[in-house]
This record gives sequence, C-alpha cells and structure tokens, in this order.
Amino acid sequence: MSLVTIGNKGLKGAPPAGAEGSAVTVPVTKDASQQRQKRMIAEHFDRLSTAKEDGKKVAYTFVPGNLTELMGAFEMLPVLPEINALQSGMRGKSGAYISEAERGGHSEDVCSYVKCDIGMLRTGNVGPTGKVLPKPDLLLLSYTGCFTFMKWFELLKEEYNCPVVMLHVPYQADGIITPEMRQYVVDQLKSDVIPQMEQITGKKLNLDKLSEQLARSRRAEDALVKVWESAKNKPSPIDGYFGGVYYIGPIFSAFRGSEDAVAYYEELLAEVNERIKDGEGPMTPAGVMNNQKYRLVVEGPPSWTHFNEFWNMFSNEGAIAVASTYTRVGGLYDQGFRHDPQDPLGTLADYCLGCYTNRSLPSRIDLLEKYIKQYSADGFLINSVKSCNSFSAGQLMILRELEKRTGVPGAFVESDLVDPRYFGKANIENRLQSYLQMLEARKSGALAAATAEKPFVIGSNP
Repeated sequence: MSLVTIGNKGLKGAPPAGAEGSAVTVPVTKDASQQRQKRMIAEHFDRLSTAKEDGKKVAYTFVPGNLTELMGAFEMLPVLPEINALQSGMRGKSGAYISEAERGGHSEDVCSYVKCDIGMLRTGNVGPTGKVLPKPDLLLLSYTGCFTFMKWFELLKEEYNCPVVMLHVPYQADGIITPEMRQYVVDQLKSDVIPQMEQITGKKLNLDKLSEQLARSRRAEDALVKVWESAKNKPSPIDGYFGGVYYIGPIFSAFRGSEDAVAYYEELLAEVNERIKDGEGPMTPAGVMNNQKYRLVVEGPPSWTHFNEFWNMFSNEGAIAVASTYTRVGGLYDQGFRHDPQDPLGTLADYCLGCYTNRSLPSRIDLLEKYIKQYSADGFLINSVKSCNSFSAGQLMILRELEKRTGVPGAFVESDLVDPRYFGKANIENRLQSYLQMLEARKSGALAAATAEKPFVIGSNP
C-alpha cells in the first residue's frame, strides 16, 4: 500500500458544481516531498536488511522520547516496533499477527501494537517493505508515560536475549519540568545509556558529532512547526491529523538529526506555502479538499487498519482536522521546544520529559484548549482506542472539561490501533455524521441570531 498523496500540484480550483461531498476524485500523484520520504524509508529498511553484514549495530526503541540523535552519533540504526505495527495495520496484516500472539497466550486486552509486533516476530519478523528485520543489539527504552513500553521490552528481551538499557523519565504530574527532574535524566544518560552504547558499538561518544545532529534536528523542527501552523489559514492547506501522520514520519522515527530530514521538511514547507498562495486545501484519498465546512481538533491515535475509510468519513462531510495531539506525541515543537546543540545531554532530557504522553491530564486539556482557540476550531473529536491506555484514560473527563472551558461541542468515537475487530464503520460514521449535523445546526442558529432583529416585548426577561 503506497502512501496517500498529501500535496496537490496540478490540481486547481474548487469542486465542480453538483459534486458529492467535499473532495474531488482525481488521479493521485505524489508531491516531491512524498517521493523523497518514500525513498528515505525504503533506503532505511535496505540498510537494516544488510546491517549485520555491514557491521552496523541496531537498536530497537520507541517514538515518544526517542534518542535518535544519540543513536546517530554512534551510527546505530533504529528500529521502532510501534511503527512496524501501524504499518502492518495499514497493510492489512495486523489481524493475523494479533491472532498469532493471542494463540501464544497474550490477552485480548493487551495493547494491539504489542501483539502485532510479537506476532510479526514469530512469523519471520518481516518488516513493512518485505525484508527481514535484524535482531537488536540493544533494546533502548525511554520511558515516557506508557507503562506498556516496559512490559513490551520485557517480552522482546525474552525473544532476543540482548542487552536492555532503560532511561527512566519522571512523569510531569504537576505539568512542569523541574531542574531536579532534568538532572536525573542527564545523570542516567551519562552513567547508563551512553556507556552501554559505547560498549556495544566499540566507539566513544563524539559530542561534536552529537551537536551536529541536534543542529539539523532544530532546522527540521523549525520547518515542521511552520507546516503545523499553516492550518490557521482558511482554507487550511493541510490536514493536521490524517495528513499529519505522514508529515511526522521522518522526524518521529529514524531520520531526526539527518540531512535527509532537513531536506524533506524544507521541501514539504515549500509545497504547503504554494498551496496557501493558491488558496488550496490538502489532498485526501478522494482528492483535493477545498470545500472545508468544519474545522476540528482531534485527540487520540487513528485506527490504522481502516485509515483511509476513517479519513474519508471526515473529508466526505467537509470536515478538516486543523490540529491534533497524536501528531505531537513524538515532540511538542509548536510549544517552543527545540533541540539545543549547545547543551546536548540537557536538551535530550528536556525532549524526553516534554513528550505528550508524559504530560498530566490537566496539561493535556490546556494544550487542547489552546489548539481549539488558536486554530478557530468549530469542534473537537476524541477517538478513544481500546488498547492504548496512555491516550484513552481520562478522555471523557477531557471532553467535558473542554466543552465547559471553550463552549465548543465535542464528539466521542471508539476504535483501536491495529486490531480490525474493533472498528465499527457504521457506528463511527453515524456518530460523526450526527455530530457534524449538530455543528451545522449550531452554525445556522448562530448566523440567524446574529442577523435577526431582537423583538422588544413588554415584560419579557432580558
């Protein structure tokens, strides 16, 4: 399954008169940035397939709080099990992998990412591009708010019998990062993580090389923030949720700190700026979306097994996601954080501590409230996924609190990450359509109230 086109070069104008929905069905072509990303990913998996023959060391790690620049400084190749799981979901393979894991004794209630990964491992460990993934030389766990990560790596250690190093990241229970928390993480980098990586690779850490990696990360982060903030335009040139998961691919996975990442984000930004100049919306699976009726903020991961179907439910109704929390799970750069090449270890600590899944519920609500207001959202939607407690715990409380603070109505749907058994298309579609009809009625009522004269009736209440 190829990546869906996000750009729209050569696609001009609004939907033709009488067209159904809000998107024009067009032949799908890829922008230069998407072609670049596809090459980057393919080349990375090529390198992984020959890593052992080439003498390269491999580290398995996770997206939130990952130490990509540090691994790059040691020339280690990263593998991200959760990325492999979601790619399997998009390719229709996760159901079989999950069944394999459950036959091996894993509960139906276990995170479906974990079961998909275990099932893939036990059936040959063939990665998303069809090539066998190498065994890890190191399991690098940066704990950022998800207890499942710890249990996941315990299972992988049983399978691979390789070293595990854990970077324990204190939880932001009070919504702040204290100097003591920061120093605690830096001390672990110095005493545990870096020595283990030096031992495995046979190399000493070159701080200058690490700083160069971090400087490139900063450049990529600057461009990505401008891409996110382009959604403040009307119409929005991007979809900040479904389209956004493609935008975050390089920076949240194996490429942060590389020249490839810088080139990708600068190219992507140029394409987005071109769409702004032409007054165009983003590409969806059904075509370019210019008729944008509802601006939404979205909380929670998408359902990867039915990704395009889920996206079409929005785009067919004219609903555009202008911001989302899931696309910030690997870094809240739009809140001011940038990697600092002048303070290599301190900035890695700040990054890990600041991840979205490491934030308390009150600070998550604050962030969502900010997005709703800054991006002029008509509403917000929560996709509560069954097997991800890091996101789903407390989401009903989040919904009620946001409605109270903003006066903007919210919607709540339920699915799962990569377990196809928990995607009820008809139920989700009905809920979404009912919600958008309510938003439409709300808009119509507000317009009528603003344009009608208020009658004067003697004795009436003000």
